[in-house]
Amino acid sequence: MPVVDIADETYVARPPAALAAEVADPSSWARWWPDLDVRLTRDRGVKGAQWAVRGALAGSMEIWLEPVGLDGVVLHWFLRADPPAPLRPRRARRERERRVREWKRHAFALKDSAEGAERVT
Repeated sequence: MPVVDIADETYVARPPAALAAEVADPSSWARWWPDLDVRLTRDRGVKGAQWAVRGALAGSMEIWLEPVGLDGVVLHWFLRADPPAPLRPRRARRERERRVREWKRHAFALKDSAEGAERVT
């Protein structure tokens, strides 16, 4: 089992096609995961994408856009990867928590943009 094994979900009140272009854009990947070298392994179009990752972590990652109802999507994010050197359990937990927090920040920004909401700071 990978040290970093994350499954996250965020509901967005827009159809999958409204998010697919952002998910497919390599400039989004660089913004979302600046410490990872992200290589597309499977373009799933309106259903999302899969990547191989290297750099701070090595493994695989996926975004799956699951249609919900008539006009919504669940943005699923999966990251399964290991750091280059072994981590102690406490450090591994902190790494997982940090990755989830960082992703949620990007997922909520994507949600706000797609739904036309203004971010409150």
